[in-house]
Amino acid sequence: MKELKLMKGNEAIAEGAIRCGCDGYFGYPITPQSEILEHLMLENPYEKTGMVVLQAESEVASINMVYGGASVGKKVMTTSSSPGVSLMQEGLSYIAGAELPALCVNVVRGGPGLGTIQPSQADYFQSVKGGGHGDYRLITLAPASVQEMYDFVELGFDLAFKYRNPVMILSDGIIGQVMEKVEVGEHKPRWTDEYIAKTYPWAATGKPKTRGHNIITSLNLQSAEQEKLNIRLQAKYKECEVTEQRYETFQCEDAEYILIAYGSSARICQKVLELARAEGIKLGLIRPITLWPFPSKIIHEIGLKTKGILSVEMNAGQMVEDVKLAVECKVPVKHFGRFGGVIHTPGEILEALKNF
Repeated sequence: MKELKLMKGNEAIAEGAIRCGCDGYFGYPITPQSEILEHLMLENPYEKTGMVVLQAESEVASINMVYGGASVGKKVMTTSSSPGVSLMQEGLSYIAGAELPALCVNVVRGGPGLGTIQPSQADYFQSVKGGGHGDYRLITLAPASVQEMYDFVELGFDLAFKYRNPVMILSDGIIGQVMEKVEVGEHKPRWTDEYIAKTYPWAATGKPKTRGHNIITSLNLQSAEQEKLNIRLQAKYKECEVTEQRYETFQCEDAEYILIAYGSSARICQKVLELARAEGIKLGLIRPITLWPFPSKIIHEIGLKTKGILSVEMNAGQMVEDVKLAVECKVPVKHFGRFGGVIHTPGEILEALKNF
């Protein structure tokens, strides 16, 4: 039986974790995502489901606790905001290298450095290009509503376990703090140890007589063996690119120009469509839902039919590079954005489009 609740985006993340059968949350408070940990503490899910909620000593401790929980096949997650996620990069690289499923949420604030607590989208490069070392990828989901903040927790875990890879939910201070109605589902039971051992034979659940030792590590001092790991990872990433591109389109059928925006910027751009159409400008919008794998195919198909594309981001121009690659530079692509925590307005975006 589903329920309708009024909650913040951050609270929806926490509620999604509790209800999807998450085993453990390890995090550290930082604005603008502190309500996630606060909501979990208030709900005390350990009494309801056995879910462990722990405020760690730091973000470095948090991500390494996630590493440990993921190694035994548990649904574990952490959340933070930009500077905190920067501290997690080494751990995320370890988790990717060890081929473990885990969920990390970044409610982005302005940077660089400690920056500001205001919303931003300046962590795009860090999330989709690999903020840590090595040739690895994070599957990256970009919610544009409080409902998606809730829904993407379960989706994130599903993708993490399907590909044995860490998943990032890349949100921002607007989506994290805004309050909207959310449809929440029933509580799902946590997986039993028997289910994990049977379904995920790679997990370090104790050595039965039927198999050898499971060794969870991202360290391999033999170059040839490490190359084999990398080849396997790249094959997995290519499969993910083919099957997991997610997106949403708005009024693209007759569009002469296209806006491309994700998250809160995409919501602002929906108003731009309304203003532009009222002035006779045939404008469409493509909203990437997965930032990696990036929805290059649909952008290529639609983009090549237009006169130009405007990439709208709350940063100095990051996703615009992937947009240009998607259309193979055959169509003019420009960037418009505000940064440092300043939120662009529909009027500013429309003016930028007119000056294309």
